[in-house]
Amino acid sequence: MEHYRGAKPRLPGGRNISGWRDCCFRAFESAGLPHRRIESWHYTDLRALMRERLPLANPPAGEAIEKLNRQLAGPMAAKRRIVLADGYFVPELSSPLPEGVRVRSLAAALAEDRPGLIPLLSCGGLGEEDPVLALNAAMMQSGALIEVGPGVAVNEPIHLVYAAAAPSPVSYFSRSVLTVGNGACVRLAEWGLSPGGPASSPRQANAVLAIDVGEGASLFHSAKAGGAASGSIQLDSLLARIGAGARFETFSFVSGAAALRRQMFIRLEGADSEASIKGVSLLRGREHADVTLRLEHAGARCRSREIFKYIADEQATGVFQGKIRVLPEAQKTDAKMLAKAVLLSESAAMNSKPELEIFADDVVCGHGATSGSLDKDQLFYLQSRGLRFDEAEALLLEAFAADVIDSIGYEEVAKRFRNAVRAWLSARRRTELEAEPATA
Repeated sequence: MEHYRGAKPRLPGGRNISGWRDCCFRAFESAGLPHRRIESWHYTDLRALMRERLPLANPPAGEAIEKLNRQLAGPMAAKRRIVLADGYFVPELSSPLPEGVRVRSLAAALAEDRPGLIPLLSCGGLGEEDPVLALNAAMMQSGALIEVGPGVAVNEPIHLVYAAAAPSPVSYFSRSVLTVGNGACVRLAEWGLSPGGPASSPRQANAVLAIDVGEGASLFHSAKAGGAASGSIQLDSLLARIGAGARFETFSFVSGAAALRRQMFIRLEGADSEASIKGVSLLRGREHADVTLRLEHAGARCRSREIFKYIADEQATGVFQGKIRVLPEAQKTDAKMLAKAVLLSESAAMNSKPELEIFADDVVCGHGATSGSLDKDQLFYLQSRGLRFDEAEALLLEAFAADVIDSIGYEEVAKRFRNAVRAWLSARRRTELEAEPATA
């Protein structure tokens, strides 16, 4: 609370934005940091995890930008990208975008205080009861405002890159907005960039992406989360409103998460829209990854599919909370949700909580959840064909994750996630081999 009062004079925005900040902070103030006695945060006790708050990050400059520019000069050099460094939009590191796509700093848009900006930022009030979203709205420093014009088609992905710039521990609050005009089609890929792999210093990141998909439009979205230093806390929120006859596909990949919560608040507002919401989480050590989904069917004849898969090893903990809510006017809804987990050690844990809330009487809805170990018969079969145990195990685990990854409609993105799964499995096998006692 003291942090907010001290930082508010430096936060961008006119009178309307300032009033909205205060309103959101009062909502956070009344709830406080979420803890296990709040039902939706039962498995991720943020009050216990966040013992102290880190100082706010400053906009990157000079040497920090040059260092990031060198990192982006490799495989990302030719990519269409939008770069946020510690939450701040950095035009010098970003690249030109296709015709019909505009991007600007959210801080500049906040300073203009233009009418209609708050409904865009809040996605029409999605998730407004969540204290982490309220805190983000109160403290947001910057982000990107991305606008795709009506009828524009962008086949190559636009990369939204979250880069770690500050050498010391910091916190940051970013909020980005993507609007997809009626009849447009775009691909957006989110991923993190840290110095030399995992960030050298812990971070407390609270990032929001608010999406508005217009009527008849299509958005194909993917996000790679994790890779932060030990002691980091990563809070990612996705807000999405889907218009009539629109298509929305999102895939999230979680790996290397010290303590992470990825929450999605999605509303199918118009009739005949479609959503595909999928994800894979690979966890080891004492990593904690919480994926929480709130999907609301508000339009008739909408279809949604949700599939999430977890692989947890050592003392890692996975969490999946998914709720599908079907409103009375959403007749002929077709919605299915499934969460599956493979536990590779007796110390690994998985908490699954799928829910349905149905207020319409002409629907087809279902949900399910499974947790268990690998099939011993399948392992034996592969070993009988000449594979070592570790090779057979890795093959089954890769296949477990692959059927979700293969559903990504763009091969370049799917290949990146397949490689990430193989790298995780290879690192796990190396660790196990190193841990084996030497034989005489």
